[in-house]
Amino acid sequence: MSRAALLLLADGRFPAGGHAHSGGVEAAVAHGAVHGIASLEAFCRGRLHTTGLTTAGLAAAAAGGHDPLLLDEAADARTPVPALRAVALRLGRQMMRAARATFPSAELEHLAAARPQGAHQPIVLGLAARAAGLDPVDAAYAAAYESIGGPATAAVRLLSLNPLDASGLLARLGPETDDVASAAADAATLALTEGIDALPSASSPLLDITAEQHAAWTVRLFAS
Repeated sequence: MSRAALLLLADGRFPAGGHAHSGGVEAAVAHGAVHGIASLEAFCRGRLHTTGLTTAGLAAAAAGGHDPLLLDEAADARTPVPALRAVALRLGRQMMRAARATFPSAELEHLAAARPQGAHQPIVLGLAARAAGLDPVDAAYAAAYESIGGPATAAVRLLSLNPLDASGLLARLGPETDDVASAAADAATLALTEGIDALPSASSPLLDITAEQHAAWTVRLFAS
């Protein structure tokens, strides 16, 4: 296992399309819910413990050897909003292209063939981590960090925030990111004996609502 592989997967410069998405913060800025570092931190914390936990659990399960097709169905069930489901599949396709080139594996090829229209992004992320020799908790870390790193980076552009303040925010959320990744990996282990329903299914209804609104905008800086 190369620890550098985890850094690569968590790097916003990894060509998986994440830079084009705000994780819902663009809509939150437009509605006035996010207007500075304090409100951005509250937004990221909420996203980490809901969407972040759910995606981290799925990624950990994929990295741990669960059937990726069943996990993809579970991800679909956990993504009831059409706009967010479309985003997850779009990011999954982009992650698949990057992962197949960077960490070639038979499991990635099998999933790509079975889901030609795309699989949910955390499933592909988990398989990429598995192909790189990483543990389920590593995949969970990458997914959990992405759930807050994307919005924090997007908010810097949207609100002209000081990037140093955004970095400090991510550092302050570090212990909670650790907790979420550990909980997600534990759930993935439990799912080996109790089934996929043991994976987290936390949701954020307000993010669901604003995602549908954002998808209908004619002018926007980010795709989601």
